[in-house]
Amino acid sequence: MTGEAKKILGEKRRSLILTWLKDEREPITGKELSERSNVSRQVIVQDISLLKATGEPIMATARGYVYLRDNHENERATRVIVVKHIAEQTAEELYTLVDHGVTVRNVMVEHPIYGDITGSLMIKNRKEADAFLEELKHTGASLLSRLTEGVHLHEIEAEREEQLDQACEALRMLGYLLED
Repeated sequence: MTGEAKKILGEKRRSLILTWLKDEREPITGKELSERSNVSRQVIVQDISLLKATGEPIMATARGYVYLRDNHENERATRVIVVKHIAEQTAEELYTLVDHGVTVRNVMVEHPIYGDITGSLMIKNRKEADAFLEELKHTGASLLSRLTEGVHLHEIEAEREEQLDQACEALRMLGYLLED
């Protein structure tokens, strides 16, 4: 196969990947994209990087890739919160947030050498929280908050501001919410 033919196939594949991501509301795993495209997972990682480099708003989460939509007509309330707890309290923190109808978009910590480190989560219900916790257990990975003695931030979102208020009050009652 010529270099030009490979280039055309790659462009067609990336176009398909982009279509699949735009059509799907839930994350699509790299494995699923590789099976649909009949290429390796590594090729998908490269394709996603190339698509991001062109400005496509694709985010890699623990559950797969998502296409970020500009949703001005259906704007959701968002807030950044600061919390502190031990690793064993992570499930309680996540359940508290999602049980109030809150999506946990990410986790952020401030590292003394690397600066701000952000991990995408996009957890919106207990099933997704359980999948995240199971993956954490299965891989033996550490939480980012371990780097900061439990202190971390979350960007959270919900349909209404009141849901965020209620979720924050619940975290306050648990002693997890850090405030001035």
